[in-house]
Amino acid sequence: MAERHGSLSISSDNIFPIIKKWMYSDHDIFYRELISNGCDAITKLKKLDMMGEYSLPNDYKANIQVICNPEEKTLTFIDNGLGMTADEVEEYINQIAFSGATDFIEKYKDKANDDQIIGHFGLGFYSAFMVADEVHIDTLSYKEGATPVHWECDGGTEFSMRDGDKAEVGTKITLFVNEDVLEFCNIYKAREVITKYCSFMPTEIYLSKYNTDETETIDKGEELPTDEIVETIAPSADDKDAKIRLKIKKRPELLNETHPLWTKHPNDCSKEDYIEFYRKVFKDYKEPLFWIHLNMDYPFNLKGILYFPKINMEYESIEGTIKLYNNQVFIADNIKEVIPEFLMLLKGVIDCPDLPLNVSRSALQNDGFVNKISEYITKKVADKLSGMCKTDKEEYEKYWDDISPFIKFGCLKDDKFCEKMTDYILFKNLDGKYMTLPECLEVKPIDVDEEDVVDNIEEAEAEDSSEEKKEKVIYYVTDEKQQSQYIAMFKKAKMDAVILTHNIDQPFVSQLESKNEGIKFMRIDADLTDSFTSKISKKEQEEVDKLSETIAGIFKKALKKDTVNVKLEKIKNKKIASMITLSEESRRMQDMMKMYGMSGMDLGAMGNEGETLVLNYNHPLVKSLADKKDDKNGELICEQLYDLARLQHAPLDGEEMARFILRSNELLELIAEK
Repeated sequence: MAERHGSLSISSDNIFPIIKKWMYSDHDIFYRELISNGCDAITKLKKLDMMGEYSLPNDYKANIQVICNPEEKTLTFIDNGLGMTADEVEEYINQIAFSGATDFIEKYKDKANDDQIIGHFGLGFYSAFMVADEVHIDTLSYKEGATPVHWECDGGTEFSMRDGDKAEVGTKITLFVNEDVLEFCNIYKAREVITKYCSFMPTEIYLSKYNTDETETIDKGEELPTDEIVETIAPSADDKDAKIRLKIKKRPELLNETHPLWTKHPNDCSKEDYIEFYRKVFKDYKEPLFWIHLNMDYPFNLKGILYFPKINMEYESIEGTIKLYNNQVFIADNIKEVIPEFLMLLKGVIDCPDLPLNVSRSALQNDGFVNKISEYITKKVADKLSGMCKTDKEEYEKYWDDISPFIKFGCLKDDKFCEKMTDYILFKNLDGKYMTLPECLEVKPIDVDEEDVVDNIEEAEAEDSSEEKKEKVIYYVTDEKQQSQYIAMFKKAKMDAVILTHNIDQPFVSQLESKNEGIKFMRIDADLTDSFTSKISKKEQEEVDKLSETIAGIFKKALKKDTVNVKLEKIKNKKIASMITLSEESRRMQDMMKMYGMSGMDLGAMGNEGETLVLNYNHPLVKSLADKKDDKNGELICEQLYDLARLQHAPLDGEEMARFILRSNELLELIAEK
């Protein structure tokens, strides 16, 4: 072929500046594009061999070589795929954006097999000009009688093409790297980038340094990829068992695994395989809790593995990693269009050849198909979790504390996930037993004292006869230490509650209430139920009301707070003198305001709506207050009872605690004087 010069068939002279600056978000992406093209060329050649249109040599070993030459400032990519003729170079290289992969697939679509073509776009080759001032192509087609071709372009729209001297079938691309990005010629940088994008490409990728004098030592008898033996090292006379060793020129380094775990059938993968893969990919040496192997062929092709890592911090701070691949080519981390937001807390890989990628293969095109993939992944996660709960609840319980923030976050973010998971959310009760929501709502007989049995039966009959359906209340604890007195009261009354201590629990229970009519969550200090108070006669109630008015006045004067809401109750536990209750609605409002940084809603500001200081009519100290209306000691007792009640909710601040300790000493002195 006579040397030929011409202009690239493009619509604008500004195409290269656009490619260099805007087509790819990361300049290192050219490694991925050129290696992907090499993989495609090899896959195509294998297809032709399988279809009988070409015969591969018996010793054929598919591979891609990347050679760094920092001295010459070049990078070379060599594949032993099907190569190109001059006409194909004209068609696939000189006419920008014509996809050779698309053309090949269309031609052989009726002879499909399991091999996959990576490429989607002809623009991948031109990513080389993001870092190169000049690019050379040397290629020889597999076709009988083909002539090798040499192609050159200096980054403008002009190229030259002539007969080449390449002797082996395949393609060699040489990049003359720009002075500003010479780091890409460094073998360590090359290894880093290739490992990032190409760790699981389907063809072996070897990295080496051009004309290196570096050597390595191996045992004699190992298979040698080269005959370039530099030195033979005999064992020392003292070490009779040692082998003869050979010093050879440093061999090219294999950088990828061609058959990653997610491409295999789950039945062929052991627990050790999954853990080893997890540690290798995510550099996390803690063992994952469990995993889900995704393997779907219809209605779209999707494979992957999602790992549930141990989660032991607040959900806002958790950051997982979901790596998205397209035919084993790394695309990006955590693409939100494919991965639901709540799954971002996990670690895993997802490979979907059917993803509609944009021209740069760096992001997704907007497509309803992507939503279907996202929904499928969500469904598979929900199926796995619900299946574990149904078939192996004991094992599910072991993981629950670690995965509960993730599941609750998922329920808040995804209604469909919430619907599937509602009956498989676990709640740990006061005895440490795990129960599902339906189990929490089951009406169970309560082992109470005989004197209460009749009352309970009467109440149950009254409830059954009532036309209005009452809400089923689930009590919960947010701080086991702070609410220990209330927990003790619940246990004494043979009542149960669930432990909800995570930040995500408050919005989560609100969502459960909104989606499940008739269910109400109440913190155990929200109100005193009938189980904690004794029934009193009408006459005794009149006495309580009268005393309550008197004592309320004493408290308001002692505390200098006219808004204090004081209530007398006949609490069964006679050792409890005072406690504070805060209605569930008011407390949730306080929590919401604190979350948004709004002040003025704290327990120290006694008298807020829904907040009540409950005094035990059964306690002698409370009864004695009626006789201490104008007594200084009465004020001390009021202040002490108030602070004791507050301490059951939250610690006192520094100044309040100092007064509390001083007052406690005064009261002890009074007791000692008596």
